[in-house]
Amino acid sequence: MRLSQTQIDRFNADGFLVVEEGLEEDDLNPVIDEYSAHIDRRARQLHAEGKLSRLYEEEPFERRLARICRENTEVYGELDIMRLRGRASFEFLRNEHLLDIVEGVVGPEITCSPIQHIRAKLPSGLTPGGHDQHVVPWHQDAGVTWEEADPHFILTVWIPMVDATPENGCLEILPRVHGGGLLRHLREGGTHIAPELMPDAEPLLLPVRKGDVILMHKEIPHRSHPNRTDTVRWSMDLRYQKTGTPTGRPFYPDFVARSRANPASVLADHETWRDRWVEALEKSRGVAAHRWK
Repeated sequence: MRLSQTQIDRFNADGFLVVEEGLEEDDLNPVIDEYSAHIDRRARQLHAEGKLSRLYEEEPFERRLARICRENTEVYGELDIMRLRGRASFEFLRNEHLLDIVEGVVGPEITCSPIQHIRAKLPSGLTPGGHDQHVVPWHQDAGVTWEEADPHFILTVWIPMVDATPENGCLEILPRVHGGGLLRHLREGGTHIAPELMPDAEPLLLPVRKGDVILMHKEIPHRSHPNRTDTVRWSMDLRYQKTGTPTGRPFYPDFVARSRANPASVLADHETWRDRWVEALEKSRGVAAHRWK
């Protein structure tokens, strides 16, 4: 679907927009199938090595990883999009239905930022090390890029792969708090807005269903809460911007996802994207992704 002018105006005024049923099952299911297959493969390896008592293959997608992680968390660190680097995940980044929505805000020349994640938010207490990086304090997405990106618009696209509810840790935002630029953030305890600079605005919970899409301006403060269910809150958060503008992560690979002016510039090859990530992750070891001291 394409955004109406009313939806675009609402995004500009509020700093966010929930696009209900923006995606279909056929858009999301290839990614879910890819992750399900990886988890199944790793569960069988762990079981064969005596590290897992059973396969939990009867469990649905939103529960199986949690059951596995109660015994063994090895697979947990392999799941972000740049770690798994799957073909279906790459194809989703350039999904036509998704880009039709993005184009309404970014325009027809669209680059996919390397700030891209597939997040498996485990039930509270299951995350290795005791700290869940998917439970995040109040922050702006503008706060997790280098200064080079500050003058440029970057769109955050947040996509639930299962229903996101207050119980499993959906997003909470401060609507209509954008346009004033980047607030100072602190790094300790997770990158977050300095408490004395927090805007005086009423928080809004954003429960959404699988198939919905949340669009957010990079200056909108938002956070998420712990997952207090026995299932996994699977989600994606992606960034898109006008081609030719800096991403704020120059050490990671971006790519042109859509171009009306120069279609030949679009990256359509999964292996190229995969190999760029492999090389970038190796070369960028020790680089501080966030600017805050």
